[in-house]
Amino acid sequence: MRLLLTTDTHVPKRARHLPARLLAEIELADVVVHAGDWVDTATLDLLESRAERLLAVYGNNDGPDLRARLPEVARAELAGVRLGVVHETGPAQGREARCAARFPDLDVLVFGHSHIPWDSEAPGGLRLLNPGSPTDRRRQPFCSYMTAVVSGGRLTEVRLHELPRPV
Repeated sequence: MRLLLTTDTHVPKRARHLPARLLAEIELADVVVHAGDWVDTATLDLLESRAERLLAVYGNNDGPDLRARLPEVARAELAGVRLGVVHETGPAQGREARCAARFPDLDVLVFGHSHIPWDSEAPGGLRLLNPGSPTDRRRQPFCSYMTAVVSGGRLTEVRLHELPRPV
Protein backbone atom coordinates (compact mmCIF):
# COMPACT_ATOMS: atom_id res chain seq x y z
CA MET A 1 0.00 0.00 0.00
CA ARG A 2 1.53 3.29 -1.14
CA LEU A 3 1.06 6.45 0.97
CA LEU A 4 1.47 10.10 0.05
CA LEU A 5 2.01 12.37 3.09
CA THR A 6 1.55 16.12 2.86
CA THR A 7 0.53 19.07 5.01
CA ASP A 8 0.51 22.86 5.16
CA THR A 9 -0.50 23.39 1.54
CA HIS A 10 -1.74 26.95 2.25
CA VAL A 11 -3.25 27.44 -1.22
CA PRO A 12 -3.80 30.15 -2.40
CA LYS A 13 -1.97 32.15 0.29
CA ARG A 14 1.54 30.65 -0.09
CA ALA A 15 1.18 29.38 -3.67
CA ARG A 16 -1.42 29.68 -6.42
CA HIS A 17 -1.66 25.91 -6.85
CA LEU A 18 -0.17 22.63 -5.70
CA PRO A 19 3.07 21.52 -7.38
CA ALA A 20 2.61 19.23 -10.41
CA ARG A 21 4.86 16.55 -8.86
CA LEU A 22 2.66 16.39 -5.76
CA LEU A 23 -0.47 16.12 -7.90
CA ALA A 24 1.13 13.30 -9.91
CA GLU A 25 1.90 11.42 -6.67
CA ILE A 26 -1.80 11.47 -5.76
CA GLU A 27 -2.51 9.26 -8.77
CA LEU A 28 0.08 6.70 -7.55
CA ALA A 29 -1.05 6.58 -3.92
CA ASP A 30 -3.50 4.18 -2.34
CA VAL A 31 -3.94 6.63 0.55
CA VAL A 32 -3.27 10.37 0.65
CA VAL A 33 -2.63 11.77 4.14
CA HIS A 34 -2.96 15.55 4.72
CA ALA A 35 -2.15 16.96 8.16
CA GLY A 36 -3.99 20.27 7.89
CA ASP A 37 -3.64 23.93 6.98
CA TRP A 38 -5.40 23.62 3.66
CA VAL A 39 -6.66 27.24 3.88
CA ASP A 40 -9.23 26.77 1.09
CA THR A 41 -11.92 24.21 0.39
CA ALA A 42 -10.94 24.03 -3.30
CA THR A 43 -7.74 22.17 -2.36
CA LEU A 44 -9.70 19.73 -0.21
CA ASP A 45 -12.17 19.22 -3.08
CA LEU A 46 -9.26 18.60 -5.48
CA LEU A 47 -7.63 15.98 -3.26
CA GLU A 48 -10.96 14.30 -2.52
CA SER A 49 -11.67 14.03 -6.25
CA ARG A 50 -8.25 12.62 -7.14
CA ALA A 51 -7.30 10.46 -4.15
CA GLU A 52 -8.35 6.84 -3.96
CA ARG A 53 -8.61 7.40 -0.20
CA LEU A 54 -8.00 10.60 1.77
CA LEU A 55 -7.16 10.67 5.48
CA ALA A 56 -7.08 14.31 6.58
CA VAL A 57 -7.51 16.82 9.39
CA TYR A 58 -7.92 20.57 9.74
CA GLY A 59 -5.16 22.90 10.92
CA ASN A 60 -4.97 26.16 12.83
CA ASN A 61 -5.28 28.24 9.62
CA ASP A 62 -8.42 26.43 8.47
CA GLY A 63 -11.73 28.21 8.89
CA PRO A 64 -15.19 26.96 9.80
CA ASP A 65 -15.91 25.57 6.31
CA LEU A 66 -12.94 23.18 6.50
CA ARG A 67 -13.48 22.39 10.19
CA ALA A 68 -17.05 21.36 9.35
CA ARG A 69 -15.71 18.77 6.90
CA LEU A 70 -12.57 17.51 8.67
CA PRO A 71 -11.73 16.25 12.17
CA GLU A 72 -8.99 17.55 14.45
CA VAL A 73 -7.54 14.01 14.70
CA ALA A 74 -8.00 11.20 12.17
CA ARG A 75 -7.13 7.53 12.62
CA ALA A 76 -7.08 4.51 10.33
CA GLU A 77 -5.68 1.02 10.29
CA LEU A 78 -3.83 0.58 7.01
CA ALA A 79 -2.80 -3.01 6.29
CA GLY A 80 -1.99 -3.59 9.95
CA VAL A 81 -0.41 -0.18 10.65
CA ARG A 82 -2.33 2.02 13.10
CA LEU A 83 -1.87 5.51 11.65
CA GLY A 84 -3.03 8.82 13.09
CA VAL A 85 -3.03 12.37 11.74
CA VAL A 86 -3.05 15.65 13.67
CA HIS A 87 -1.93 19.15 12.73
CA GLU A 88 -0.18 20.43 15.86
CA THR A 89 2.04 18.52 18.29
CA GLY A 90 3.61 21.42 20.18
CA PRO A 91 7.30 22.36 20.45
CA ALA A 92 10.01 20.08 19.06
CA GLN A 93 11.52 19.61 22.53
CA GLY A 94 9.66 16.77 24.22
CA ARG A 95 7.56 15.98 21.12
CA GLU A 96 8.22 12.22 21.16
CA ALA A 97 7.24 11.73 24.80
CA ARG A 98 4.20 14.02 24.48
CA CYS A 99 2.90 12.24 21.38
CA ALA A 100 3.56 8.77 22.80
CA ALA A 101 1.48 9.69 25.85
CA ARG A 102 -1.32 11.27 23.78
CA PHE A 103 -1.46 8.53 21.13
CA PRO A 104 -0.53 5.24 22.85
CA ASP A 105 -2.68 3.25 20.40
CA LEU A 106 -0.81 4.34 17.23
CA ASP A 107 2.17 2.99 15.31
CA VAL A 108 2.62 6.13 13.16
CA LEU A 109 1.60 9.77 13.69
CA VAL A 110 1.68 12.21 10.77
CA PHE A 111 1.65 15.88 11.79
CA GLY A 112 2.25 19.32 10.33
CA HIS A 113 2.25 22.95 11.47
CA SER A 114 6.00 23.67 11.56
CA HIS A 115 6.64 23.19 7.80
CA ILE A 116 9.82 21.44 8.91
CA PRO A 117 10.33 17.79 7.85
CA TRP A 118 10.57 15.42 10.80
CA ASP A 119 11.14 11.68 11.18
CA SER A 120 11.71 10.27 14.65
CA GLU A 121 10.66 7.45 16.93
CA ALA A 122 9.18 7.93 20.40
CA PRO A 123 9.76 5.65 23.37
CA GLY A 124 7.58 2.62 22.81
CA GLY A 125 8.01 2.76 19.03
CA LEU A 126 5.61 5.50 17.83
CA ARG A 127 6.99 6.85 14.53
CA LEU A 128 6.48 10.60 14.07
CA LEU A 129 6.50 12.04 10.55
CA ASN A 130 6.13 15.59 9.30
CA PRO A 131 6.39 15.84 5.51
CA GLY A 132 7.13 19.58 5.56
CA SER A 133 5.20 21.79 3.16
CA PRO A 134 4.98 21.51 -0.63
CA THR A 135 4.31 25.26 -0.95
CA ASP A 136 6.03 27.10 1.94
CA ARG A 137 9.54 26.01 2.87
CA ARG A 138 9.72 28.26 5.97
CA ARG A 139 13.43 28.40 6.86
CA GLN A 140 14.10 25.14 4.99
CA PRO A 141 16.25 24.85 1.83
CA PHE A 142 13.34 23.29 -0.10
CA CYS A 143 9.62 22.55 -0.07
CA SER A 144 8.73 18.90 0.51
CA TYR A 145 6.34 15.97 0.88
CA MET A 146 6.81 12.30 1.84
CA THR A 147 5.92 8.93 0.44
CA ALA A 148 5.90 5.61 2.29
CA VAL A 149 4.84 2.02 1.81
CA VAL A 150 2.83 -0.14 4.20
CA SER A 151 3.84 -3.77 3.81
CA GLY A 152 3.59 -6.74 6.14
CA GLY A 153 2.06 -4.62 8.89
CA ARG A 154 5.03 -2.22 8.84
CA LEU A 155 5.75 1.24 7.48
CA THR A 156 8.67 1.02 5.05
CA GLU A 157 10.36 3.04 2.32
CA VAL A 158 9.71 6.40 4.01
CA ARG A 159 11.13 9.00 1.65
CA LEU A 160 11.29 12.80 1.81
CA HIS A 161 10.85 14.41 -1.63
CA GLU A 162 12.32 17.84 -2.28
CA LEU A 163 10.39 20.36 -4.35
CA PRO A 164 11.44 23.72 -5.74
CA ARG A 165 9.80 26.78 -4.27
CA PRO A 166 6.46 27.26 -6.07
CA VAL A 167 5.54 30.28 -8.14
